[in-house]
Amino acid sequence: MIILGIETSCDETAAAVMDGEGRMLSHAVLSQIAEHVPYGGIVPEIAARAHLAHLDRLVEKAMADAGVDYADLDGVAATAGPGLIGGVLVGLMTGKAIAAVHDIPLIAVNHLEGHALTPRFTDKVAFPYLLLLVSGGHCQLLAVEGVGRYRRLGTTVDDAAGEAFDKVAKMLGLGYPGGPAIERAAREGDAQRFAFPRPMKGKAGCDFSFSGLKTAVRLAAEALPPGPLAEKDVNDLAASFQAALVDSIADRVARAAEMFKNIHPNGTTLVVSGGVAANSALRSTLANTAKRAGLTLVAPPVALCTDNAVMIAWVGVERLKLGLTDSLDVKARPRWPLDPTAPKAGGAGVKA
Repeated sequence: MIILGIETSCDETAAAVMDGEGRMLSHAVLSQIAEHVPYGGIVPEIAARAHLAHLDRLVEKAMADAGVDYADLDGVAATAGPGLIGGVLVGLMTGKAIAAVHDIPLIAVNHLEGHALTPRFTDKVAFPYLLLLVSGGHCQLLAVEGVGRYRRLGTTVDDAAGEAFDKVAKMLGLGYPGGPAIERAAREGDAQRFAFPRPMKGKAGCDFSFSGLKTAVRLAAEALPPGPLAEKDVNDLAASFQAALVDSIADRVARAAEMFKNIHPNGTTLVVSGGVAANSALRSTLANTAKRAGLTLVAPPVALCTDNAVMIAWVGVERLKLGLTDSLDVKARPRWPLDPTAPKAGGAGVKA
């Protein structure tokens, strides 16, 4: 089995080819970070135009690097949501065109399922497992019970963790993207200097909240002497913020682990996936959290935590093996929850 994967949901344009055993045959990716840096965040129109300008070339590169032709493909998997709808449309329409012209199956992939199933090919993780999906647009805890079978245990009631990183980095003048910038500054800072709140810590359930933490950082920065923030102040604010956010997430994960073990007593794995999963402080803390809960932490390689087409191709493999394909009239979706039966989460910034 040979699958072409296409990913255009946000600000990475990517194409990859994978075989049915989970071997990555090629991966071509173009990051748009430089185009969005002047604006301090992703501009949807710029992202969509960049996808349109570069995707065809990247698909051809991925095919050439893999040494395959379109006649060798058994299917094409393209992200159909959730994400910035302009970019999603570019990738999905490209996938549809390839499927139609070469008469091969189309698999319309939920981008979040790409993150959710990544450890299935990187670490051969078996179902079921507990998943912390933590990225710029999402922060959720789910029991992963099979392909297309997800039970949401908790979600953010306001911002996603990655969004909090970006906004705090902007406050501190650290630029975009915020996650790596905060992590670098935090290494030089004193995480004990500012006593920031741990949102939701100790509360029932395992939902997240980060809006109040962002406000606390802003108020602490404003309380410092007027003028540009000193480098030490920036580093200490970053370290204190990161420590509070990681501590809050760890508390929510510990509670989710209890819920997960009640549902699946034989479950053994905690997976952390998504862009924020690249954060080393979070990985280290979650390893201890998992151990205390009787679980083993699995975190994909950093290069596969951020958006990529390899994970989309892998979902294509998993779904095609089960006979799960889509018609050419499938629609792009800006919102697409993994667990459509879960109660709708409230609050600003919620992306389900």
